[in-house]
Amino acid sequence: MSTPSGFDELIHPSTRLSVVALLAATEWADFPFIRDSLSLSDSALSKQLHTLEEAGYLEIRKEGGGRKRRTKVRLTSRGRTAFEGHVAALRAIVEGAGPATAAGPAPEAAGATAPVTQQRQHHAKAGR
Repeated sequence: MSTPSGFDELIHPSTRLSVVALLAATEWADFPFIRDSLSLSDSALSKQLHTLEEAGYLEIRKEGGGRKRRTKVRLTSRGRTAFEGHVAALRAIVEGAGPATAAGPAPEAAGATAPVTQQRQHHAKAGR
């Protein structure tokens, strides 16, 4: 099976995908909000943000100074397009596995569920 168009290796790792998905739902997000939402350490999040920023997927803005300094992050239009393309590619992969289920369960799936169904019928007959 070939990789669908739009699949993005840079976004695909779960941590980066989580970051981009979170940012896709908002205009700007504060660093602590992203960190806490994804249960990441400061250094782990910083590394992922830096990687995505280098690719042009994020804009990072530092506001204020000293102890009041805040880091805000947003997806760029390039990042949003990449995320949407990646999600579409993932859907295509999932749907590509679907034709076997459209005509009924795959033989392996039917075989795997038959013993469970037989056990339920047996327990029902035995009054258990």
